[in-house]
Amino acid sequence: MELIEILQSQWAIRALIASSMVGIMCGVLGCFIVLRNMSLIGDALSHAILPGVVFGFMIAGYSVLGFFVGSVIAGLIAAFAITWIQQNVKTKNDAAIGIVFTAMFSVGVMAISHLSRTEGVHLDLKDFLFGNVLGVSNDDLYLTAGIGIYVLISIVVFYRYLFATTFQPVIAETMGISVKTVHYFLMLLLSFVVVASLRTVGVILVVAMLITPAATALLLTNRLQRVLVYAGFIGFFSAASGLILAIIWDTTPGPAMTVVATIIYILAMLFSPEKGLVFKYFRNRKMKEKILFEDILKQTLRLGENGTVTVEKLSDKLGFSAKAIRGKLPNLKEMAC
Repeated sequence: MELIEILQSQWAIRALIASSMVGIMCGVLGCFIVLRNMSLIGDALSHAILPGVVFGFMIAGYSVLGFFVGSVIAGLIAAFAITWIQQNVKTKNDAAIGIVFTAMFSVGVMAISHLSRTEGVHLDLKDFLFGNVLGVSNDDLYLTAGIGIYVLISIVVFYRYLFATTFQPVIAETMGISVKTVHYFLMLLLSFVVVASLRTVGVILVVAMLITPAATALLLTNRLQRVLVYAGFIGFFSAASGLILAIIWDTTPGPAMTVVATIIYILAMLFSPEKGLVFKYFRNRKMKEKILFEDILKQTLRLGENGTVTVEKLSDKLGFSAKAIRGKLPNLKEMAC
């Protein structure tokens, strides 16, 4: 009864709505991030927006719009810098990502230290790193809703371009689709999602919410449209249930959401009908049994040409125990062709 009363409070309702929206948009957009092997870029952008948050505060104070504009600008600068280094400098892709995001994150930390020392302003880095969904305000909620609607509508409207450039970029170019433009547009959407996730899971765990639901959905189906739906639902469920568990256990919501998403991934990894390890084990076992049975029949035919066929002879030829062969052919005592 106490939990129900808590969930009926205004702050809990705001937190639940914000978490659910972030879970959905992270899950859906994360599908393209995972399919394009851009998981590290998502991690980089989530850290690189810190200087944007700080400079936004320096210009506009405690303003949601200031934080948003500063974060998006920082995210876009990081995305352009990473892409430019990858295309124009002889530096490996992962190295370029590491250089840019660590540099920008360090600038942000230095700016926070400067503000604290000269202005006496305290910005809680913990909330930035791990989120504070229980402190979501109405302005935060409106911003998250606006970003979520924009991101989801953009994916629906530009689905054909995202699909083509993800799976067949060369063919997409011949069709007149600018792969580079779509890439930067995806970076813009990713920056929006990272900013929207700041208050819920923080910059460290937003990567988990981008990647884990998408990776889970890819274990369940191979059709992209279904992957998007599954990932959105998994992200929603992980965020909502993680928040509720965090309230029950009195722990930080962001990590709880990540743990729920990871548990769902492990269940899919084990029990997915198509790609799950358990079903894969039984399929392989069934295939081995079928191959053994066919080998028994082939050797029976060959040995039968020279006379009597016994289980012992089949065992010697196939390298299996007599017990295993009798298990495949329970009534086999002696076969003659």
